[in-house]
Amino acid sequence: MICNHFSGIKPHRQHQTYSLSFEEVYKFTEREELEESIDMVSCTWSDVLPFAAMVMVQFTDIGAATISKAAMTKGVSSYVLVANSNALGTVFLLPCFILQNKVSLTFSLLGGQFLLGMIGSSSLLLAYSGINYSSPTLASAMANLIPIFTFILAVIFRMEKLDLRRSSCQAKVLGTIVSVSGAFVVIIYKGSVIFSPSNSPDQNFMMISQQSKWVFGGLMLAMVCLLNATWGILQTSFVQNCPSMITILFFYNFFVTIQCTIFSLIMERTWNAWVIKPDIEMISIVFSALFGSVFHVGVQTWCLHQKGPIFVAMFRPLGVAIAAVMVVIFLGDALHLGSVIGSIIIAVGFYAMMWAQIKEKSTTLMENEVQSLAPSSTQKTPLLQCRTTGEDV
Repeated sequence: MICNHFSGIKPHRQHQTYSLSFEEVYKFTEREELEESIDMVSCTWSDVLPFAAMVMVQFTDIGAATISKAAMTKGVSSYVLVANSNALGTVFLLPCFILQNKVSLTFSLLGGQFLLGMIGSSSLLLAYSGINYSSPTLASAMANLIPIFTFILAVIFRMEKLDLRRSSCQAKVLGTIVSVSGAFVVIIYKGSVIFSPSNSPDQNFMMISQQSKWVFGGLMLAMVCLLNATWGILQTSFVQNCPSMITILFFYNFFVTIQCTIFSLIMERTWNAWVIKPDIEMISIVFSALFGSVFHVGVQTWCLHQKGPIFVAMFRPLGVAIAAVMVVIFLGDALHLGSVIGSIIIAVGFYAMMWAQIKEKSTTLMENEVQSLAPSSTQKTPLLQCRTTGEDV
């Protein structure tokens, strides 16, 4: 049987020719250039806005820590600051929760947010106490340990496979060791004074009298990073079951407020301490509630949706430099050599971890593309198919 490959081919239609005037060609070219410029502007804004937003988040976070440190230096209780700032933040979020579309509340949702609230309230209480004993610079440096603790917990609970033959896994392990070593340097070694304001007290006396407080505050901040890593792992599973971010945010702040208030009332039994004074105490409470509970979480959630978690995490080391400048200018504290050396070591380990995550993500995308192309490549299709009809037999 001989198959006629060309029997089914129809003669080509004659293409009609169109003539465009010079004005039509000019208008078409001008419209194309306008569309390209619009796309370029929108692309630029989509890159600039998340970058500027995350820089603002770092400034507001360090600003809230610096103002809270100034308030606690003047005798304001850290428990009062935590309870009142979270209560005010919940009040700010209440109208957003009421005005949103109705969301069905389940026991698993409320129970999950209650558990996250316990972890979050413990983290906040330890964070304020750690900043009170040490410095916002140390707090911002220790915050870079959160991805490190997240990786360690993921390996312990077998959520992540540890394959030391892969370069990305080796970078993660090396980054973990380097960052933890830098944390020990920041906590234990304070070092000599690099820069000191003119109105700063005797630094030799401060180094001897406050070394134990500095170490204790550093250990408390390390516990904060561990709790935040645990909170992030648990939050991932809870968020998937609830589509409304406002609902999660409101009930999380609501439970944190209740738990922090109960614990703070137990720890702070002096009723005069709960009287809010119209000075740095009120400024600290309002600033922490507005930028800590509302602005920080809202902007970070939006940047996570726009750019992903790696982009958000890349800005953490920037907080160390901002904190060092703010502490020297507004608090009059001295900048020590140990803080600078330890912060650099932590940042190196942090970026090694980020590089490993980027490499793993690109490798996974490449493997998925190969798998998607594999079935189509195995199917062999002839260029010219033979149609067998009754006339060919």
